[in-house]
Amino acid sequence: MDKRWCTACGCEFLPRAQAPHQRYCAEPVCQRERRRLWQQTKRRSDPDYLQNQAQAQRAWSKRNSAYWSAYRENHPEYAVRNRTDQRRRNAKRSTAGIAKMDASGVTPLFDDGLYELRPLEGLGFAKMVAWTVQITVLARQHL
Repeated sequence: MDKRWCTACGCEFLPRAQAPHQRYCAEPVCQRERRRLWQQTKRRSDPDYLQNQAQAQRAWSKRNSAYWSAYRENHPEYAVRNRTDQRRRNAKRSTAGIAKMDASGVTPLFDDGLYELRPLEGLGFAKMVAWTVQITVLARQHL
């Protein structure tokens, strides 16, 4: 059988006769990558597999509820790095200066009351959740 190049590491290997379409060598790192990609594809294409994996993960987490607190206690450098990374992720998520589709910092221009909103057709849309509407007062609340 002809030698092949491993998809994961790029090294040349001799495939097993029992696996004529083998694309990964026998190195543990390459086999782990092969399984990881298979699972990723399976989770995307099979909702039952995804649900079973999530259920198994929840069950493991319930059985081993003290795992992460013990891990952080035994690996303080991990805890420090994780806190630093989380602060960095939080800073990236900061919404200062970013326009949101579903939030407005503007004080409402209308008094409390009951209004009817009707979409105006044919004016186009700036965003997928933005409407151009006609507002009609149905009743006002008087304070």
